[in-house]
Amino acid sequence: MSYTEQTAKPVKHWTRRKQARPGEILDAALTVFAEKGFAAARMEDIAARAGVTKGTIYLYFSSKEDVFKSLARVSVGATLTDAALQAGRFEGSAREFLTMFLSAVAEMIQHGERVILPKIIIAESGNFPELARFWRDEVIDKAMAMLSGVIAKGIASGEFRNLPADHVARLCIAPLILSIIWRTTFAPYDKTPFDYRKLFETHIDVLLKGLAPEGTAP
Repeated sequence: MSYTEQTAKPVKHWTRRKQARPGEILDAALTVFAEKGFAAARMEDIAARAGVTKGTIYLYFSSKEDVFKSLARVSVGATLTDAALQAGRFEGSAREFLTMFLSAVAEMIQHGERVILPKIIIAESGNFPELARFWRDEVIDKAMAMLSGVIAKGIASGEFRNLPADHVARLCIAPLILSIIWRTTFAPYDKTPFDYRKLFETHIDVLLKGLAPEGTAP
């Protein structure tokens, strides 16, 4: 067996590890941000959690802010971009899409680790306004545009009452933000576990009934 043949598998494995490393760093960063918050988190902490040197992180990310932004793009922004594409080609009713989207977000809030990211923005936007501006552009504006479009479609088809679509979009999200704050801040002090699923089901029920045109069954 030649030297090239002997080293083929290790080189291929090294290539795979190199390609996977940014994702591993972002996974580690999410854990560190959840434990320490953004301000107190250090690149050394992220490196230790990821099992790499601090210098390795700088091969992929220019700063701690860049790590956070990349994490937001990958874990939240990409999801919203995909949701917007689905909304554009969805053949069902606006009610059906709204129910599907809000249920998916609710599931993420109830069980996902990404829920810590908006809490960090809320808690630390005063000290890191650039992160708040980034979150507004990459997450909030995308979500509001997508939801406003779905609401407008429902109004145009007669499914929904003629209400300001941008205001309705905010009403769609408001209970989800409450749930994020509750899970990441107050849940450890609950005497009994909060029933997020029931809240989400109630929210969707009340929302759709409130959007139904006068005199029609919701």
